[in-house]
Amino acid sequence: MKARGLILSMGFALLCATVGAQQTPPAGRGGGGQAAPTGPHIYIRAGLKTHGPGQHDYPQFLADWSKILTERNAVVDGSLHFPKASELEGVDVMVMYKGDAGGMTPDEKATLEAFLKRGGGLVSFHDTLCGPDPAYYSTIVGGAKKHGETNFTLEANVPYTIVDTQHPIMQGMTNFAIKDEAFYLMTWSKQPEIHVLATAVMDATPTAQQAGHAGEVVPQIWTYEKQLTPAPTGQPYRAFVWMQGHNYSNFSNPQVQPMLLRGIAWAAKRSVDTLMQERPARGGRGTTDVPAAAGRGRGGN
Repeated sequence: MKARGLILSMGFALLCATVGAQQTPPAGRGGGGQAAPTGPHIYIRAGLKTHGPGQHDYPQFLADWSKILTERNAVVDGSLHFPKASELEGVDVMVMYKGDAGGMTPDEKATLEAFLKRGGGLVSFHDTLCGPDPAYYSTIVGGAKKHGETNFTLEANVPYTIVDTQHPIMQGMTNFAIKDEAFYLMTWSKQPEIHVLATAVMDATPTAQQAGHAGEVVPQIWTYEKQLTPAPTGQPYRAFVWMQGHNYSNFSNPQVQPMLLRGIAWAAKRSVDTLMQERPARGGRGTTDVPAAAGRGRGGN
């Protein structure tokens, strides 16, 4: 057991060192001759890996997307724990990819709500939506899934229908499909309701058939805007949700990745094109746009 604990500790330390090495110095402290970043300040809340190879790889997301976002001029911090209030100071948006993130202590709820009250944004991927109290968590991100219920189509076809092609997050996108996991039996916020960007028909997996939800149309991508405290004390916040991410490879899908970048920028209250272009590399090389097939087009908020 001591050897196993030592290995886990060494692995965690290596991950932290990797992520830390990828960080861009805070604004005003550019290094290596590069200009200080001008993009949003992003905090990635990840967690320990929970599934088999290629699935629910939260630590890998923390490492990969710290680099992806830093390369696009963002200031990036993150961890495998719930952030302290001090860690969220100055953060524009918290990107969450962590199983059962809806389960929080009273202190963690207070920290999250304080962040939202000042207008901090949220981005939620996959089973970040899960937790013991979906009635509460749905009021935070618009929709939530009850932990422990059979309410998912595992390793299923997820055929997206883009229902709001005019929203800046979905610019240039067309209907497409991936293999992943989708949820049904969701608890939805009523006041306000979510703004649906894309839906999917629940695949006829054994669990969905037994539950009577095969063929049901369920929102899979949405936005949610709310204000927890009236002005002038409080500010409205934005949340963006992509329900998939069971299979980690889908984060690199040529339609998905640009959409996520636009969603993060939107939740941070920036132009959706803010994270679409890599900054000039050291040595004077040019910038790299996200591939045209991914749907770059008009800007917007």
